[in-house]
Amino acid sequence: MVREEDKQAPQRFRRFSGFLGGVRLIFDFLILLLVMLIIGFVVFANGIERDQHAPNQKADGIAVLTGGVARIDRAMKLLAQGQAKRVLITGVNRTVTTEELKNLASQGDQYFACCVDIDKEARNTIDNATETSEWAALHKYFSIIVVTSNYHMPRALAELARVMPAVTLIPYAVVDNNVHLDPWWAYPGTTKLLLSEYLKYLPALGRLGATNLLREFLPGTGPMDVPEP
Repeated sequence: MVREEDKQAPQRFRRFSGFLGGVRLIFDFLILLLVMLIIGFVVFANGIERDQHAPNQKADGIAVLTGGVARIDRAMKLLAQGQAKRVLITGVNRTVTTEELKNLASQGDQYFACCVDIDKEARNTIDNATETSEWAALHKYFSIIVVTSNYHMPRALAELARVMPAVTLIPYAVVDNNVHLDPWWAYPGTTKLLLSEYLKYLPALGRLGATNLLREFLPGTGPMDVPEP
């Protein structure tokens, strides 16, 4: 005797047969993907650091990714407090002078002569990671405090971890008071910024995952063997 549910099972699968069924399957998949992206974005936005926390440990060096004036000031304060030996400021505009960078530091500007390296080659976060990796290798650093804005930190850590798997990364997120995180959905400008950052973070996470897989199955594979879009 055939049960009623057994009769209905083929009918459910028949929903996805033929051309219209294929279109329906693609549509359902896109809806599911959109829902997952929305959920991921909400988790990403709510997970961004809201408060300023000093690093819980010292490090060999400090890498500050430019993009906000407060980032350099915070990095130089950490150097002045003895949290690390040296600072790399990566992504500096080629027209900016050392004196202009000194003016952004309320503390520690005297260290520019001995303990600050300035990178003017990087044009994006991927470049920042590459330059920081070369800097860390040059100085034989195995721990780095990463200074950047709170909303940029997840992507920065993903790109840095991709090229420096053996280096301990200590995040120091700079809280931007102009980015209203509570509640972020009430501010269109903040929502747009966070959505843009989230859409950049996903490929960075994908590159990190692909690189880790290559390292797992092909020992000795370097991060630059992974194509970057």
